[in-house]
Amino acid sequence: MQLELKMIDSTHTWVYCPFKRARFRIKRRKTARNTNAPGGKMKKNASIRTRLTALLSVAAVLVVSAGVSTPARAADVTLEFSQWWEPELPAGSFRGLMDEFEAANPGIKVKLLSGPYSSTKEQIVAGAASKTMSDVVGLDGAWVSDFAKQGALASLTKLMTTSNYDQAQLASQIKIGGQAYMIPVVNFVYPLFTNDALLAKAGVKSVPSTRSEFATAAKAISKIDKTTKGWALPLSQEAPNGIQNDVMSLVWASGGSMLAGGKPSLTNAKVKNTMTYIKGLWDAGAITPGAFTMKEQDKVEEFTNGRVGMMIDSLSHIGLIRENNPSLKFTISPLPAEDGYKGKRGIPYASWGIGVSSNSKHQAEAFKLVAFLMSQKTNSKLSSIAHAFPGNTKSVPDYVNGDPLYKAAFAIYTKGYPANEFTGLPVAEELMRLFDVQFQKYLSGKISVTAALNAAQAAWKAKF
Repeated sequence: MQLELKMIDSTHTWVYCPFKRARFRIKRRKTARNTNAPGGKMKKNASIRTRLTALLSVAAVLVVSAGVSTPARAADVTLEFSQWWEPELPAGSFRGLMDEFEAANPGIKVKLLSGPYSSTKEQIVAGAASKTMSDVVGLDGAWVSDFAKQGALASLTKLMTTSNYDQAQLASQIKIGGQAYMIPVVNFVYPLFTNDALLAKAGVKSVPSTRSEFATAAKAISKIDKTTKGWALPLSQEAPNGIQNDVMSLVWASGGSMLAGGKPSLTNAKVKNTMTYIKGLWDAGAITPGAFTMKEQDKVEEFTNGRVGMMIDSLSHIGLIRENNPSLKFTISPLPAEDGYKGKRGIPYASWGIGVSSNSKHQAEAFKLVAFLMSQKTNSKLSSIAHAFPGNTKSVPDYVNGDPLYKAAFAIYTKGYPANEFTGLPVAEELMRLFDVQFQKYLSGKISVTAALNAAQAAWKAKF
């Protein structure tokens, strides 16, 4: 900035500041004469010093008054992070983790784009199609195959290699074609929830462990009154994850599988027996009415309000149930297995997975956020506040020994094995929907179990 000086008279000067677009009238100080000097002239050096001092003082005042600051550093990188996690965690807790990341990584900011699971999914799907996906995205394992094939996700394998990241600390990775596109940050298991009061009222003395015990309990609870049912079964085709969490989970609980060599195998005995078992409960009136349009959140609401005695559900909903109905006493236990089954029980799980957009201009910075969330310390914190199981093998959540329900869940998890065969499959959600269509026909009595499974098998093969 240049200052323009213009003398007005022998005592005043105008100083013009272009930045402020203003003039300042400055009175010049009279300089003392040296009476000992020849002719009474001013001391030249003193005069120069006085002038320079005055001009520098004026310049300093004008710069400060104009609000001029020192040049800023290069603009910060802002990462957009789309996920459904923040609304499901205690208020401010997830933002707090992001603040920790920003403090440890000057120059990187995180903008959280948060919403419910369904709307977040719609946003990410639209972003994948339009190549406007956020830099970092929360992922469900059922979406990964589709996004990878679209080229919407960056290879985490390459990003880990470039940054010399220690992959041994990861509990799991979701890979397509040998490349990892999703890392499960935390995992939520789906045990059996039972309403203690309804079991007691129905005369059921212990939590059911086998299929026959479960059927007995469901039927007994359904006889308590006209508004109470034994089991909540969500089969909405709009949100068909009930096929994964509530139907196929019973297959996995008895060591069964819906696949053979990575291909559909829906006509095997384990799957068929599970379908006929559920049909028996349906015909007995032990399943909640409206199951064909029921979604997961409806199931949780029915259980929370005491209208259903049993459900298979995520640990992440324990806090919600307690908040909405503090007086409700309930127990969690392993899923019922086939009578006589002695092996390990599969327990369904869902993950908060994370990935990086292939269109992000800041992939290196994005992976720094991924690495931060997967670090031992941060992953322990996140799994603790989410009441989930950590994705870092060295992390330990602090809730395990502090709450009997979570302690029981951890024991279930360690005694069994995590099972979710839909993770990483092509069009996984569509596979659930295709099965659901045939399953509803079977429950309605329109087709036989054999016809339903054959039709579902053919529809699945076409997708593979």
